[in-house]
Amino acid sequence: MDSYDDTGADGPGPQASPERVTAPRAAGAQAPDAPAADAPTSDAPAPDVPAADAPAADAPAADAPDSASSGSAAPRAGIAALSMPYQVVAAVALAVLGVFACVHLAMVFLHVAPSNTLTKQHGEAVDDWIYPEFEQNWKLFAPNPLQQNIAVEVRAQIAGADGARRTTDWIDLTAQDAAKIRGSLVPSHTAQNELRRAWDFYLGSHTDDDRPNGMRGELSESYLRRIVVARLDERELGGRVLKIQLRSATRSVPAPAWSAEKIDTRPSYRNYRWWRITDADRPAGTTATTATAATTATTATTKTEAAAR
Repeated sequence: MDSYDDTGADGPGPQASPERVTAPRAAGAQAPDAPAADAPTSDAPAPDVPAADAPAADAPAADAPDSASSGSAAPRAGIAALSMPYQVVAAVALAVLGVFACVHLAMVFLHVAPSNTLTKQHGEAVDDWIYPEFEQNWKLFAPNPLQQNIAVEVRAQIAGADGARRTTDWIDLTAQDAAKIRGSLVPSHTAQNELRRAWDFYLGSHTDDDRPNGMRGELSESYLRRIVVARLDERELGGRVLKIQLRSATRSVPAPAWSAEKIDTRPSYRNYRWWRITDADRPAGTTATTATAATTATTATTKTEAAAR
């Protein structure tokens, strides 16, 4: 009988456990169920070496757009969005506006400030800047604000087509301006200030007995006459204006309804001297002859229309 050469603690060959019988290994062979000595286990972290055929996780793809560079440049707004020539133009315009605002504020301050060295030396330049568009009227905030309404009225001596002369009734020029202002969202500067400023100019350049104070007084008379004649030429007076006379009608402002104060609101009048009207007092290109012809034609047309009715 054949016998096993290897004996162990468990006895001879046939009684030995089959798991302990192993075949000899071939050179370079490895058992399939034995883990490799250098291979990491499943619990060990992966080595920090990227595979040759896979890109790293933090490396951008070769064909991906440069998102970092495109996202970092924010869109420009305002003047910065303009091209360089337009940026220069905008900067110059803003600088000009800033200088104008500073000069305007300085002029207004000098106009309303008390008399000082600058206003004495440059008062005429300040007035040229302020009047008439930027006029400042601070009488509303004075210790004694205005409590009277002053109206400017006029009457004229007319020469009719037949040569007869007559005097018109008093015409309230201030009431005409007030009618144009009331109800208007954008009243004209002429209706608000032309007659009022001309009247203030006239009173400020004349003495109490209605005599002009030098050249400014004569200039105020000429200015006021031209305004009045231009308004009379717009009316159908039935003839040529030869002379005009102005008067002021002063009325006290009535007390409010909740006040028990009694105020006399009856008007007080002051008549001024008659002024002779020449062609120099009429608008350019308008003479006494053309004014008379226009008035006569208008009057004739009105009479014809009335007769036709």
